[in-house]
Amino acid sequence: MNWGMMTKAERDAAYNNSDAVKNSAELNAARIAASEAFRRMHPKHLDLRYGPKERNVWDLFPAKDANAPCLVFIHGGYWQRNSRDQFASLIAGVHAHGWAAALPGYTLAPDASLTEIVAEINAALDWLAANGSAHGITGKVVLSGWSAGGHLTAQCLGHKRVSAGLAVSGVFELGPIRDTYLNDKMQFTDSELATLSPLRLPMIKKPLAITYGTAELPPLVADSRALHEKRSAQHLPGPLIPVAGADHFTITHELRDADGVLTRQLLLLA
Repeated sequence: MNWGMMTKAERDAAYNNSDAVKNSAELNAARIAASEAFRRMHPKHLDLRYGPKERNVWDLFPAKDANAPCLVFIHGGYWQRNSRDQFASLIAGVHAHGWAAALPGYTLAPDASLTEIVAEINAALDWLAANGSAHGITGKVVLSGWSAGGHLTAQCLGHKRVSAGLAVSGVFELGPIRDTYLNDKMQFTDSELATLSPLRLPMIKKPLAITYGTAELPPLVADSRALHEKRSAQHLPGPLIPVAGADHFTITHELRDADGVLTRQLLLLA
């Protein structure tokens, strides 16, 4: 892929997951419906505020054992769409194994820059560190997220409350995105490209599993492979997990299902 020779339309298509997966709308609708059902079954610790902005809220799903590991899952949508409540079904896999889980909301672009979004996720983790015990969550935190949430997982892995991470279908180099339709809302600065691209930053020494679907768009595959290669060169822990045949949306089924590949990986990270 010669980025410099590509047209604007070709660059846009290189990062447009929804267009690349023809049944993406149906897959999203099914996930949202399942998430609504999951939240109805677990209504006690929803919409807990961690900050002043509208989306600065947590949904918590404590385990029976307060010391059980806790999956913190960050939703995707290229930092500019979706919401935490639409992804509750994806924590069902580890919840079935006795884990706690938690989903933070965050302000979307263009109402927040990526710098501000990263700060909100760190503030959410600060809140969880200070207040989780009041809601029955005291165990290890494994941070995970899909797509933009995969990026935020890698970016926030260093938080003191986080012991390990699983980055799913993430974007780890922001430079090319500035040349696409996604930047209409993101408006990345040179400073953000330098400080918020995980591939440009010192590697965090905590375990980080990195996964992508083999049917995903090439730039996302390349970013995952590059981040794992850079970490491996420094002998840092965490596998690279290509999920055979999965696209950008069906890979999430491996989190949703109790016997999913990514659910099993999370169990190993605790």
